[in-house]
Amino acid sequence: MFTQDLLKNQRILVTGGGTGLGRAMAERFLSLGADVAICGRRKAVCDETAQQWREQFPERRIDTFGVDIRVAQAVEEMVEALWEQGGLTGLVNNAAGNFIAPTESLSPRGFDAIANIVFHGTFYVTQAVGKRWVAQAKDGAWKPGQPYRSVMSIIVTWVDTGGPYVVPSAMSKAGIEAMTKSLAIEWAKYGVRLNAVGPGEIPTEGMSKRLNPGEEPGARSREKNPMGRPGDMSELQNLATFLMASGQCDWLTGQSIMMDGGNALATGGNFYELRSWTDTDWRQARERIEAQNAKDRAQR
Repeated sequence: MFTQDLLKNQRILVTGGGTGLGRAMAERFLSLGADVAICGRRKAVCDETAQQWREQFPERRIDTFGVDIRVAQAVEEMVEALWEQGGLTGLVNNAAGNFIAPTESLSPRGFDAIANIVFHGTFYVTQAVGKRWVAQAKDGAWKPGQPYRSVMSIIVTWVDTGGPYVVPSAMSKAGIEAMTKSLAIEWAKYGVRLNAVGPGEIPTEGMSKRLNPGEEPGARSREKNPMGRPGDMSELQNLATFLMASGQCDWLTGQSIMMDGGNALATGGNFYELRSWTDTDWRQARERIEAQNAKDRAQR
């Protein structure tokens, strides 16, 4: 589908790049000639992923950072280190936190745990990278006619319809969509374009066990999606590559692309069916989510 060296001479930072969707996108970038940097709170996981890639792509540069993107100073230090090593041409905001819960049961800490990662963290990384691109353009290092630098942010398919039972994530992802549209206008003259992607269900361990606890991954999509299936990881990899490829479609900016087999059009793309859950159902779901959280903490 893509030429072998499509992303040659590009260097892309993927947040949350050690696992799941982020790992898959970064791996595709490497296969098409890009250098990558990945970050996550669990640096050991990022390092393990990077080691596997170095064996597969020995000619590519791969950097890892153990960073909590909720901490603005930690983000600034990571991005400064990347600039000392040559800078970036692209950014994928993938790091996220999600869980389902009745909104009346949320604690301030629970709300902040998601909002601080999803919205604050995404903004911190985007601003830290973007302000350096803006400075480069003002200094003449980027001029009109040259390939644009690209930011792609992962959102959700229910940003326009609301997301019951996932309120912290829904509100934060809507904020990312607004940021994408605003900065696409503000930074266009500096050679920066921003787009957002809302993937439907593409089963991963973290997503499936926090948003569909107790269900077989993909079962809900096979039952309710107009196409009768969940998404395939390669489909997201292909879309991400298209958005990150400098000079291929630089006029595309400020857009939100929902890749979900038409599910959001048919159902609103949200968790409205959970209204039928009993207190017992919610307790069992919470127990499964907490078990997954404990497993993740043990790996940090």
